[in-house]
Amino acid sequence: MDNGKIIAAIDEQIGKLQQARQLLGGASSNERRAGFKAGRKVRSTGKRTLSASARKRISIAQKARWANYKAKQKKAA
Repeated sequence: MDNGKIIAAIDEQIGKLQQARQLLGGASSNERRAGFKAGRKVRSTGKRTLSASARKRISIAQKARWANYKAKQKKAA
């Protein structure tokens, strides 16, 4: 058999199996996945804002991390 005939036979079997699957189980897995994606809430792409106090806490924490890093660098040198 050449490749074209083999592929045609495989495609025929796939078609038969898909028909059997639809008869036995209802919707195909692709249709179920599409419904699942459609029902999911999508996160908005807008910017999130932080309060002034949250920005201040983050700033202080980052400055402390940098101070710690620089102190270790001085000890290593």
